[in-house]
Amino acid sequence: MITKMRHLSGIAGLCPRPTTAALVLASLLMAAVVATQPMQAQTFHLLYAFNGSDGADAVASLIRDSGGNLYGTTAEGGGAGTVFRLDKTRKLTVLHSFTGEADSSHPMAALLRDSAGNLYGTTYDGIGDGTVFKIDPSGTKTVLHRFSGTDGMYPQGSLVRDESSNLYGTTTAGGAVNWGTVFKLDTSGALTTLYTFTGGTDGSLPMGSVVRDVAGNLYGTCASYSTGPGTVWKLDTTGMLTVLHTFDGTDGQGPAGGLIADAAGNLYGTTVAGGSSDAGTVFRIAKKNGSFSLLHDFAGGSTGPEGGLPFGTLARDSAGNLYGTNVYGGGGCSPRGSGCGTVWKLDTNNQLTVLTNFGKGNQGKTPYGGVVLDKAGNLYGTTSRGGSRHCSMCGTVFKITP
Repeated sequence: MITKMRHLSGIAGLCPRPTTAALVLASLLMAAVVATQPMQAQTFHLLYAFNGSDGADAVASLIRDSGGNLYGTTAEGGGAGTVFRLDKTRKLTVLHSFTGEADSSHPMAALLRDSAGNLYGTTYDGIGDGTVFKIDPSGTKTVLHRFSGTDGMYPQGSLVRDESSNLYGTTTAGGAVNWGTVFKLDTSGALTTLYTFTGGTDGSLPMGSVVRDVAGNLYGTCASYSTGPGTVWKLDTTGMLTVLHTFDGTDGQGPAGGLIADAAGNLYGTTVAGGSSDAGTVFRIAKKNGSFSLLHDFAGGSTGPEGGLPFGTLARDSAGNLYGTNVYGGGGCSPRGSGCGTVWKLDTNNQLTVLTNFGKGNQGKTPYGGVVLDKAGNLYGTTSRGGSRHCSMCGTVFKITP
């Protein structure tokens, strides 16, 4: 199994090196606490339990096509990670198994799918310092770029694509001073480093997904490490980076999951720590004036009923409700003395409702990825652990119906 050292090692204090995308999360400061609503009646469906040969340790969010098929990655299993499709009949097809050699290894980010059915993603490591890859509808995989350190290392966030089919993303380390980069990969395979983080006021360790607006500006987060509690930033088309918000611990620490945007351009995200219980927060940054709003402070820490450590990227429905996952909390089982994680909804009045408690082994444990919604309001996601009794550490794919 891939260890969480690769992306959350600082939580356990395991690895102080920024080149392994460590997060040292150590703030117990005060912030406003918003009331939590009781758990609503939801129906939980276990769609698939990985068995190791077809994947294990699913830490990324899913994507969904118009036919209802789900696509995702596992960081382990099948060799050194897999890309898979799960159809509506719950049949799983492994589209690619990574070998860990020239093929690279450990895909940790959500996939990107174009209108022709091609899938794009990143691998964290292998020979070299990670890759950008493409898998066509026939299952053929192509390495589009292999990172070498100076142009970035250890890509962990999902990619975005512009109208000309150029790809954009981040690396958690590498670049001129080894604090991470923002890059563009054009259709010819040429990579351009758009920005190199310095580890100063701009932050470090850009781990999460980025957002691109119609003008071509990119927005993202730095989880940071020894450089501070993290930042939210904007990178314009000239390569100028503007810090939109610097966290101070009371409003959150470690925005690892990246950002989403609504139709008006307002940005939403989470922090994995900080707040009153050091269990993370949900925030919004207004497009109009750049003002920061703390929408929710997870109360009770990782052992509380809400859970804590919201690592995955948020989802948002047409009514403006936000949906996310917490890696720990909720009760029912005790990894490291905490619960097995939760799925939650934050409504437009900032009232949080726990939708699912991962308390039973067959429901999975520790959901690192976020959730994706369909038009009917069903939620789909993955857990990194739990599932099959034959492979209790392999993880699952699940569905929650309202």
